[in-house]
Amino acid sequence: MAVNVETISTLERRMTISVPLQPLEAQIKQRLGQISKTAKFAGFRPGKAPMGLVNQQYGNQIRDEIYSGAVEKSFSDAIEENKLRVAGYPNIEHKPFVEAATNLEYKATFEVFPEVTLSDFTKLKIERPILEVGDADIKKTLDVLVKQRVSFAPVKRAAKKGDQINVTLKASIDDKVVESTGDTGIDLILGEGGRVVSFDDELAGSKAGTTKKFEITYPADHNPEQLAGKTVAYEVTYITVSEPKFPDIDADFAKSLGIEDGDIVKMKAEIGESLKQEVVKRVSAKVKEQVFQALVEASDLEVPRVLLGTEINRMMETTAQNLKQRGADLGNVKLEPAMFEDQAKRSTKLRLILGELINKNGLHATADQIRVMVDVFAQSFERPSDVVTWYYADPKRLDEPAALATEENAVTFVLSRAKVTDKKVKFDDLMGNA
Repeated sequence: MAVNVETISTLERRMTISVPLQPLEAQIKQRLGQISKTAKFAGFRPGKAPMGLVNQQYGNQIRDEIYSGAVEKSFSDAIEENKLRVAGYPNIEHKPFVEAATNLEYKATFEVFPEVTLSDFTKLKIERPILEVGDADIKKTLDVLVKQRVSFAPVKRAAKKGDQINVTLKASIDDKVVESTGDTGIDLILGEGGRVVSFDDELAGSKAGTTKKFEITYPADHNPEQLAGKTVAYEVTYITVSEPKFPDIDADFAKSLGIEDGDIVKMKAEIGESLKQEVVKRVSAKVKEQVFQALVEASDLEVPRVLLGTEINRMMETTAQNLKQRGADLGNVKLEPAMFEDQAKRSTKLRLILGELINKNGLHATADQIRVMVDVFAQSFERPSDVVTWYYADPKRLDEPAALATEENAVTFVLSRAKVTDKKVKFDDLMGNA
């Protein structure tokens, strides 16, 4: 076998490989001989047909199989001999097999994995958020829990911010109806967000049983863009107006949160403990993201196109599945590869860097670390022991906790060498409530 390797670009290679046909022809002859022993042909007993007839019937098929196998094996041998790490599948080009004379020659074009040079971790700067959960934070959380348990009672007065209204609605642009609820009422909470402020301002001030007409001109950068810069005429009929009723923070409220004896002090203590656990998770996530971002920014690694394309396709499929689960009509959603390219490039680059970091420093998770991660997963379920049993019933199910535990090892390794400074943060900023 003769091999010539050509460097096309930083990551792209082309190999020209020539495989002698004589050994392959011997294999073809042997296979045809085996087939002839059992092949059935009209006018001949099994195994008695002439080899010429057997070759006419099966020769091309056997030749394609033998030659294809030779291409696969010779390519594998060539990349091993030249110590090349192939990224993705090669593009194989060859003349029709029947045209081969003394040698089977083909060209294989492919990308290789880039050489990953790890940065000097001592130059990386990481800010670790610091937050001590206090009484004010517990109160804020209680306020959120109270709002989540709100109920609404009908009132005869005009609607105001915070009220829930049930209305039928018709929207028109240039006298053409573009949206209508028909006779079915929909619930809206005034001031809840997600709509332009002027829309809720117009809805306030009317009573049940009345109809109001008004116009809203949407901003030029409004989303969805179908309404951007358009003036929409609305006709709204009020069916009911209801005011919010918030529960008192008492024993019944505590029981609704799982405090069996209704002890409010105990309830606040458990909320505080839950917040502390959540703070630890948020801090860990933010530090981890900083480490990943620092690793990406510190490397000018070139990403193989084939890996980038695979990651883009994966992201597009995941996004489409998520949209479908949310009830979106995928026929009206156009996902383009360019929408995911930057994110895919970052994640692929990071995966290559982490792979090198983990392999070079022996950071793969141990069995004990994987078990700890499984236990963390199981904590949020009613019967944690059943969840642990489920994970260990199939080794493949341990792939996710193993990968996460390995990532934690990589982050810990980098942090032990990077310049880490503590930075006090506000509760709302860490929790994303700002």
